[in-house]
Amino acid sequence: MSENIPPARVVVIGDALIDELRDDHGVREFVGGAALNVAVGISRLGVPATLIAMVGDDEAGGRIRSFLSDFGVELIASAAPHGSSRAVSVRSGAGEPEYEFNQAAQERRIRFGAREREAIAEAPTVVVSCFPFDDIAQTLELADAVSGAQSLAIDPNPRSGMMSDRAEFVRGFESLAASATLVKVGDDDASLLYGEPLHALRARLIDLGVDVVLATEGAAGATLEAGEIVVTRPVSDLPRRIIDTMGAGDAVLAAAVVSLVQDAPANDDGWGALLERAMDVAAATCRFEGALLRLPSALAGTTSIAWARDFSCGPIVG
Repeated sequence: MSENIPPARVVVIGDALIDELRDDHGVREFVGGAALNVAVGISRLGVPATLIAMVGDDEAGGRIRSFLSDFGVELIASAAPHGSSRAVSVRSGAGEPEYEFNQAAQERRIRFGAREREAIAEAPTVVVSCFPFDDIAQTLELADAVSGAQSLAIDPNPRSGMMSDRAEFVRGFESLAASATLVKVGDDDASLLYGEPLHALRARLIDLGVDVVLATEGAAGATLEAGEIVVTRPVSDLPRRIIDTMGAGDAVLAAAVVSLVQDAPANDDGWGALLERAMDVAAATCRFEGALLRLPSALAGTTSIAWARDFSCGPIVG
């Protein structure tokens, strides 16, 4: 490929919202959403990205659009009759955060018109994250829209406050997962959707026909299973303390997708290196508040060119 021809854009389909964080230090707001975080992360790692999501024509929607523009992410927005989505996260002490979602988030709707379908058809990979799989009509429309995708990656990313029918969510998710190249799941997903441990969900997805399963286990690290290859990596030990784990899973997915787009591994060492890079990015992201993907080089205050070249991207700081 000529160096003058830019790479095709990865398409990410899912949510975009305002994260409102309330804790002992006050109230802060961030542009977020799992799909948005992944799209921005992919762009920060040097691969162009397009986000297909519902975004309102309101003040919050303006902030979302501006944020995406700042990071070079193209937005194809579905109309938002109830305005832009918002998630309120209440954190008290060392306890787990509790989330509340507004009406727009609970009733989010993505349309797949000519522009969306054209972007999907041209993308080397389509990523689906935090999609309303319990909405049968939307799931069928999504399945039709991505039926010709070159490669499909899925993170179900269920949220109890946004999910109306757990059984239907599982059916919708599995109907697409069966044709996916990569599925990323976490221990929370296994518990919420299936009431079973993560290793059982890994086996279930492999049996469905998923090519690669990436399973994140919080403090226990992550495991990647690709056919006969199974590799595990611990949480990366980086300088500074962990500030916020909110964007860790999205960072892992973004880094894994970029590695697959640029040069898919062919052996145990390659898959191990992919997972290790993804864990490094997740660990760096957790050293900052908010879900914006960070590189390990940001912790030292200087850019590690050698590390960045693993992703064939230019220098990124912060």
